[in-house]
Amino acid sequence: MTNTDAFDAPLTLDLDAVLLLIDVQKGFDDPDFFGPRDNPQAERRMADLIAAWQSTGRPVVTVQHASPVGPLTEGTPGHELKEFVAGITPDLHITKTVNSAFYGTPDLHAWLQERGARQVVITGIITNVCCETTARMAGNLGYDAIFPVDAMHSFDMTGPDGTTVPAAELARATATTLHAMRFAKVVTTETVLEAAKR
Repeated sequence: MTNTDAFDAPLTLDLDAVLLLIDVQKGFDDPDFFGPRDNPQAERRMADLIAAWQSTGRPVVTVQHASPVGPLTEGTPGHELKEFVAGITPDLHITKTVNSAFYGTPDLHAWLQERGARQVVITGIITNVCCETTARMAGNLGYDAIFPVDAMHSFDMTGPDGTTVPAAELARATATTLHAMRFAKVVTTETVLEAAKR
């Protein structure tokens, strides 16, 4: 089987596949700061993944971003995890101040290596920022990165030419790049849930 064949094969999840919940924080609910978002079903799909991981005993990692300013500033209500994530007991909790979950404390890469885990399922907020950055790094580090793109969301963003790009288009561009360049397997939440049953 070639590398391309392996990438395009039906999804199989390891028994120790790690679910990464990236920056699922209350501050992202501030439309005055972040603007319009896409995918209103994202949180429900994240919750479905959490339930599947808990029922099968697979490990869960939560990641929390601390910004120096804005709604995610540490010590503010916006920094807190949303209730459906805050209510779980993760196998590891990481705090970070940059985009990638691999640059946080404790060290995610070291933790995965110690466990011998090779698969990471990436979900959370923002699709084309912290989720994409983490997926790119996971791929570069040799992990089998799974990217259920409908279990995350983005926001409209304005480019250097002043054009505002809708969140859904940014998410589609992320999915295209990660898939085409083989950084991650871009799938649906349903595909991951089905694989988790096997």
